[in-house]
This record gives sequence, structure tokens and C-alpha cells, in this order.
Amino acid sequence: MAGLYGNGIELTEKMMDFLWERQTVGLNNVANVDTPGYKTKYITFEETLRKKLQNASGGSGTKSAVYQAIHSSRARLHIDQAESTRLDGNNVDMDQEQVDLVRTAYEYQFMLNSVNNDLKRLQSAAKAF
Repeated sequence: MAGLYGNGIELTEKMMDFLWERQTVGLNNVANVDTPGYKTKYITFEETLRKKLQNASGGSGTKSAVYQAIHSSRARLHIDQAESTRLDGNNVDMDQEQVDLVRTAYEYQFMLNSVNNDLKRLQSAAKAF
């Protein structure tokens, strides 16, 4: 798809995959709010993706290098080992989890709108031919 649509749609698709993973991990944290000893988990991917894209554009800068950087990026799962204020050792902060879930949902919706707009523009351009 990189040749036909460029890397914008590929990047948006990858971001949506990452955001879906983040939402899943957040929902798992909420589901385990009452599990004794459970430690909060979180996903990071923005920094890894940014570094790979910088390396690709700083090196050869070709579309295929950027495409490869996008597809080789992986999300990282982390476990928050912070101290718990609860006696059972669970460190899930429901307020923070809810904020993160809403923020991730908004980011996902933004990405979905972005790819839909890109496809509509391509469809409109194709109709002109």
C-alpha cells in the first residue's frame, strides 16, 4: 500500500493499532482494580516510532525506508512498580486510568477521522479521471 497511498495512511494505521493496544491494557488495569498485588501496566510506542522515523529520514529518506521504519515499530509493555497506597499492594489509580482511557479514545477517533478523510480525498481525485 505504500506505493499507492503513501506513508500517511500506513502511519495512521500503525498508530491506530498502537492505540487499540493501549486501550486494551488500560481496560485490563480497570478490570484488575480489586486484585490484590496487581501492578498497573502501560504501553509506550510514540518515542520508539519517533526515533525510527528520524533514523529513516536521516539516512536514505526513501519511502521504502520510512515504510520499513513504520512497520518495524513495536509497542512496549511496562509494569508500574510504584508504591501502592493500598494495603493489598494494588497500585491501580482509577482516576488516572479513566483519564487515559478517554484520551486514548479521542486519539483513536482522531486517527480514524484522519484516515477516512484521506480515503475520501483519494476517492474524489479518482472520480476526476
